[in-house]
Amino acid sequence: MGKRAIRRAVDRNRLKRAIRESFRKEQYRLPSMDIVIQAMQGRDDKKNAAELDDVLAQLWKGLEGDA
Repeated sequence: MGKRAIRRAVDRNRLKRAIRESFRKEQYRLPSMDIVIQAMQGRDDKKNAAELDDVLAQLWKGLEGDA
């Protein structure tokens, strides 16, 4: 998560914590692989925690079958 995509450190750290927590909940379902999540510039619309969890759950579900 770079400064270009998410300017404020507090926002970057909040996003990182949310991603880590979501991963911890779902890691037993995921195949053994490296996962990189990259923030995109201009996509800084403030999503609440529930929306972010839903988006991440969809991403994790998409990875379940891959290996």
